[in-house]
Amino acid sequence: MSASLLVPSSVVAVPLPVPAAPAAEPPRTPPPAAAWIARGTPAYARVSWGFFFVGFATFALVYCVQPVMPEFAASFGASPAGSSLALSLTTGFLAFSILISGAVSQAIGRRGLILGSMALGAGLNVAAGLSPSWHGLLAARALEGLALGGVPAVAMTYLAEEIEPKSLGRAMGLYIAGSAFGGLMGRVGMGLLNELVSWRGAMVVLGALCLICAALAWRLLPASRNFTAQKGLRFSHNLRAWRSLLRDPALTPLFAIGFVLTGVYVTIYNYAGFRLAEAPFDLGGGVISLIFLCVVFGIVSSMVSGALMERFGKRASLLGGFALILAGVALTAPPSLAAIVAGIACVTAGYFIAHPVASSMIGPIAGPAKAHAASLYLLFYYVGSSVVGSVGGWFWEHGGWGAVALGAGALSAAGLGAALVATAPAAQGRA
Repeated sequence: MSASLLVPSSVVAVPLPVPAAPAAEPPRTPPPAAAWIARGTPAYARVSWGFFFVGFATFALVYCVQPVMPEFAASFGASPAGSSLALSLTTGFLAFSILISGAVSQAIGRRGLILGSMALGAGLNVAAGLSPSWHGLLAARALEGLALGGVPAVAMTYLAEEIEPKSLGRAMGLYIAGSAFGGLMGRVGMGLLNELVSWRGAMVVLGALCLICAALAWRLLPASRNFTAQKGLRFSHNLRAWRSLLRDPALTPLFAIGFVLTGVYVTIYNYAGFRLAEAPFDLGGGVISLIFLCVVFGIVSSMVSGALMERFGKRASLLGGFALILAGVALTAPPSLAAIVAGIACVTAGYFIAHPVASSMIGPIAGPAKAHAASLYLLFYYVGSSVVGSVGGWFWEHGGWGAVALGAGALSAAGLGAALVATAPAAQGRA
């Protein structure tokens, strides 16, 4: 899934107001034009495609378990809510790792952390597929989330530091597209491979494929030109920065939006498979996995979200994304396969419109504190996936899909309220 995390060119172009506390990072003078990686150069193409593979591998690994959750329930006797832990533990530990990884990258560098995280995450996915026990699988998936946190925590910062401002949006767009494509192939590929070689073989194959992606990224991504390592991890400094950002009234509604967006999105996909496996649909695992082709709408939406923001503005784009999500949740309620597919497509498109808008507003508001603000946004984003994704299982077990849709709709309405606050004129002045 996911993953994705757009930052507009303005993130690094002009100094903007920051929270009234010590900056999360020491202010840095923008590098001379010659230091930027400019669009149209071989280096720009290498970075853009390198981050396509980074996004693909990361989000394929995170979300590959969604289509085989019913298989986990059958293999290990887990409940639907229990089987969702294979994803919730990954995203929960990933959320924690994001905070730590952002600080670690200041000391050891962005590129090395990204590549190491990819390789370790892929290896742990292989270990999860080979685990003979449910608890062993969950442990491997938790460690996988801890490892993969190094990618989203650092990817957007690396790009913002290295790519010239006017070309940053396109590079971010390819990273987001790779993330969406990875989420798509991880889900659909797992479902189809499960029909051929079992879910265990599918997880091993996917892990090996993502190791290849890590090798490709290693060949493509250049060393940082505009990054200077800092000695020590400075945890006290980071804690002060995060505390300051959490008190910023312009940022807190954006953090809430991140929580809501991924919570609703993951919940709908988590339990759609359980619903379609039951009467009146009675679909098999391979067919159910094709539902995840709706992520194609996310790939398209993420690639046009920048153009929507430019034409209609951030407020209209963000509110429009939430309107699509609410309409999509409502469409999934009737027992009609066509309506369910249309509803999931609407939720996906709305999510991939709203998420880039919300994440693009973080950097300009935070200014020099953008790396810490981004890590907090991602913390809320993945905690939403972990918490709401598992709580949705309780709704499913006690009230069926009607309860899941009602809960997702209520949470989406809350997110719409947060979007209205985040895009109010006073907040827009800083974004």
